[in-house]
Amino acid sequence: MTDTRAATAVSEEAALGAPVDAIRAGAFLLSAQFPGQRHAEALERTVSAGVAAERAGLDSVWLAEHHFVPYGVCPDAATLAALLLGRTRRIGVGTAVSVLSTAHPVALGEQAALLHLTSGGRFTLGVGRGGPWVDLDVFGSGVDAFESGFPERLDLLLRWLRGSRVGADGPVFSFPEVAVVPRATEPPVPAPATLHDTHRHTELRPRTPFPRQRSDSARLPLAPHALGPVRTVPAAGGPPLVVACTSRNSVRLAAERGLPMLLGMHSGDDDKKEMVDAYRAAALAAGRTPEQVARAERDHVAAGVAQVADSAAEARGTLLAAMPEWFRHGLGAHRTVDGRERRMRDPRDYTELLCNLHSVGAPRLCADRMLATAERTGIRRFALLVEGSGDRTATLHNVARLGAEVLPLLR
Repeated sequence: MTDTRAATAVSEEAALGAPVDAIRAGAFLLSAQFPGQRHAEALERTVSAGVAAERAGLDSVWLAEHHFVPYGVCPDAATLAALLLGRTRRIGVGTAVSVLSTAHPVALGEQAALLHLTSGGRFTLGVGRGGPWVDLDVFGSGVDAFESGFPERLDLLLRWLRGSRVGADGPVFSFPEVAVVPRATEPPVPAPATLHDTHRHTELRPRTPFPRQRSDSARLPLAPHALGPVRTVPAAGGPPLVVACTSRNSVRLAAERGLPMLLGMHSGDDDKKEMVDAYRAAALAAGRTPEQVARAERDHVAAGVAQVADSAAEARGTLLAAMPEWFRHGLGAHRTVDGRERRMRDPRDYTELLCNLHSVGAPRLCADRMLATAERTGIRRFALLVEGSGDRTATLHNVARLGAEVLPLLR
């Protein structure tokens, strides 16, 4: 049950022909509702940014899910992932994360298998236990699902994604053995070539300095490095999984099951290095071979922030003008399930922290921040919050500059 084999940590470099040690930068989209915006505006910005990320040559798009708060207005990351997988051809799409504390593991496993098989293997399932929020009451899972139920839920999900028949006899989930349909372990059928694929060379244009504030991602030039092959050689054994890790317990849980970690954007490089070291020790203690551990470590993901501008002052100014009110407006709306006290970071101080930790500034600084994290921690995959301005046009501009001006410096 805990042996997920290499499939849970197989990376996509072999399919794409990229070097094993290549840095892979993706967009992290929370569907944030900034003050004064409608829910539909936030969701449309997310979809547009996801499509723009493919055109910019980014490796992946990561989608968050939240309930009942304007911090993020997407309540089902897997559903939104399905939409983006249908609107793109090459880019990987993942959840960051699907909350297992309020989802039935089998239902989520069915969704993940469906997306894996119909996207040519471009879907990654990120899972986490969420928080002690009122969501637990609304969906009927209760506070125990958050406090102690995550291991049972994760193990049932893994068995579903790796098996052909599954039953359960646990403290929460108990049911007779049933057939797994659709079976995630079957190889996905490669997506057929389309007119867009066969004539993609017609979209190439000479690289020029990026134009200011273009309003429509469909009009943006396609980055030359975005024209890699369609992902037609997906990882065997089901969709890749990652686990959001915020504590030593969750690090140990992921390590014992051979699953890569997703580490939060509030953590600095030293904190991330400690968690990577703890992961390695726990994985080896659980009987994983050094080779298995190395494969999983190549797929750890570091969440961060990216805001590209001509100067650090300009980039920081953009985020400091928008993010503190979003944090105050969004995070302040969280309600705990049982009335427990919760402390909220000072929104401006938190924004300053993120600016100091991550890729906020001119292109060279942005690249150097990611390279420094990779050097310190060994993590070479990034999920970068690109919507910190709160503005659709500025977000698309940020994504395009990330692809055109920062990615080449990482290669």
